[in-house]
Amino acid sequence: MKNLSADRRMIKIAMAAPYLERHEEQALALAWKDHQDQDARNKIAMAHMRLVISMASKFRNFGLPMSDLVQEGHIGLLEAAARFEPSREVRFSTYASWWIRASMQDYVLRNWSIVRGGTSSAQKALFFNLRRLRAKLAQGDRQLTARAVHEEIAVALGVSLADVQTMDARLSGNDASLQAPISSGDADSGERLDLLACDAPLPDEQVSEMIDSERRRVWLSHALCQLNEREMKIISARRLSEDSATLEELGAALGISKERVRQIETRALEKLKIALVAEAPVLAMRH
Repeated sequence: MKNLSADRRMIKIAMAAPYLERHEEQALALAWKDHQDQDARNKIAMAHMRLVISMASKFRNFGLPMSDLVQEGHIGLLEAAARFEPSREVRFSTYASWWIRASMQDYVLRNWSIVRGGTSSAQKALFFNLRRLRAKLAQGDRQLTARAVHEEIAVALGVSLADVQTMDARLSGNDASLQAPISSGDADSGERLDLLACDAPLPDEQVSEMIDSERRRVWLSHALCQLNEREMKIISARRLSEDSATLEELGAALGISKERVRQIETRALEKLKIALVAEAPVLAMRH
């Protein structure tokens, strides 16, 4: 009740604020611009609060509190007052309308759904105009299918058909909690979360992967035993290290040319291949 009374009082004060003549508006804007006069900025903002309230009413169909919309619009109004350039000879209400609308639109997009919508200008236009355009098309004499309606909206707003269909589906339904029961009449029916598919491997696949990984580790360990010390050093630095060494670095460390390092690496890889092919069947039989 206190919040409701405060909202009504704020609206009453805003509606009672006097209109500013053009010369008064210019004088206050110059006082803020040239002298950072906070009172001048606040007077401009208060004189245009009725504009905020009027624009907030246009966003009420999104189910958000009117008071929150007014507060967000007030933030946009103060931003407009701080940025207003009186030298452009434009009425403040014309300039402030853009900031107020943008502030309210951002608030709606942030709070209308727990799933964040698109933030591009095209996605914002789709979000705020889809219902209006759909209703307009429905009033015509043509009998359009849902797809035809979506196609015309996509062309009108310059977005893809898929974006229109996705946004229409979102606007047609409310958010649903994953902890909500599947059946409202049965407390033991489980939750919606239980119906989501799990991307993790099945238990038998996990066990199989563990066994295969261990088997491959053993195969590689046996195969590496076939290499001499220099081959092992090169293979470890080139193939088994997270930061692979270059041929030049290994050549400098071993006192040989990088071409010689490449030859030794090639020979060592061939030895590993032969050892793995020979040993894998034997190890497989053991497991």
